[in-house]
Amino acid sequence: MFRRKLTALDYHNPAAFDSKDETQFRNCIVWLEDQKIRHYKIEDRGNLRNIPSSDWPQAYQKYLQDVSCPFGAQERQEALDWLLGLAVRYEYGDNVDKYKKCEPLAASSNSDKQVDPLVNLDSNSPDFKAGVMALSNILKIQRHDDYLVMLKAIRILIQERLSPEAITKASQNREGIPVALDNHILGFDTGDATLNEAAQILRLLHIEELRELQTKINEAIVAVQAIIADPKTDHRLGKVGR
Repeated sequence: MFRRKLTALDYHNPAAFDSKDETQFRNCIVWLEDQKIRHYKIEDRGNLRNIPSSDWPQAYQKYLQDVSCPFGAQERQEALDWLLGLAVRYEYGDNVDKYKKCEPLAASSNSDKQVDPLVNLDSNSPDFKAGVMALSNILKIQRHDDYLVMLKAIRILIQERLSPEAITKASQNREGIPVALDNHILGFDTGDATLNEAAQILRLLHIEELRELQTKINEAIVAVQAIIADPKTDHRLGKVGR
């Protein structure tokens, strides 16, 4: 499953790599750090390079934290896939001119046909799961046992919050009116002044949302009345209506 990225990184014998083999796995991690990622200084890589050590898992977990990997050492496949993606990104960054000169692959004879990218999607693939998990961590989406459900949640969030229209609306400056919290009675006491102030702010925000909702309801009522309050009279039928 990692063959494509390993090949792109010029890893030795990528076809025979087995991530379930502990020695191969550790060697691959060390190779990525030494040759591609290079997050640590050379003198700080000793613990990670000490592959036979019983303390290597702890060194690996610390390494994942230091490179800000969203996965832990227990999520073996996902973490390795994330590290490979990071290495590919760094590899491109170090050789931008080289890759800009690469010619695109020839288009297939069926290139004019639209292909649904989800048709051949394998939801059980570790690559798919790693990608969904990475996106959910970035977007702060709650984890779910069904990765397709998580993907649907990601799609909804992107459509509602990250679309060009949503970004434009969010970027517009909204000037508010200063409010003196002392003039508003909370109605209860939490026993903490800071919590009381936070509760007052939340209540005012909730009231503002209710006002916006009421405004939309009023607009809907006016729109409906505009339709039903202008009847047409047909004298031939002797009744009023459309």
